[in-house]
Amino acid sequence: MKFDVVKVQEIDIESHRRLFLAEAKFQFVYNKCHGAGWVDTYLFKDNDIPIGYGSVWGKDKREERDTICEFFLDKPFRKHARQIFELFIKASGAGFVECQTNDILLAGMAFELTKNINAEAILFETAFETAFAIDDAQFVKSKNADEWNAYSIQKDGEVIATGGFILNYNFPYIDIYYEVKEDLRRQGYGVFLMQELKKEAYRLNRVPAARCNVNNHASKALLLKAGMRVCGYIIMGEIINELFISPVTF
Repeated sequence: MKFDVVKVQEIDIESHRRLFLAEAKFQFVYNKCHGAGWVDTYLFKDNDIPIGYGSVWGKDKREERDTICEFFLDKPFRKHARQIFELFIKASGAGFVECQTNDILLAGMAFELTKNINAEAILFETAFETAFAIDDAQFVKSKNADEWNAYSIQKDGEVIATGGFILNYNFPYIDIYYEVKEDLRRQGYGVFLMQELKKEAYRLNRVPAARCNVNNHASKALLLKAGMRVCGYIIMGEIINELFISPVTF
């Protein structure tokens, strides 16, 4: 076997990205990076036959390309994952790995080949349905559903909480966001809004998903109460350069 890693255009990895997304059974948060032009893409080959791909984006600045965020191999070649991943690191010059822990192949490389690993966000998927209600509170949909805060919880004519969806992730997943007025938090309005947004997502033939910062304990509690469950984390690790330095021989 002769593995090569070649920097290519988006169209050259398109078929393998479709395979990856078909295999993934979760919202993939880096999916939006391709359409926005935020990544460089690399094709993996075995004797000139494509066997997978990888993507690199910027950890702090989008124009930089220092962080591996996608890594996919056809199943027969996954036993060679470390060897190909090391070639990918050298070809891209990446110094970091950022990934979802439910992206098993890349997460495995991150845990094996990076240090100073930190969890940055918690990922949630839907788990069960709820039936919360608040007296006189209504879930209201704006006439313009494309507005940033297209949905709200209103009571006595006052807008108490707002929210909506981000659609630029892999179909059929849809990302839910929300905000409750600061002085009215911890009164159930956020849970009620999240519940209704989940229902609206299903009406749009989408699967609801969400995330929050690992230190946002209030948001985590809200999402769990609204019928979501933790399905992974977004982690960041620094590639251990020492692993790729050839030992000195005498």
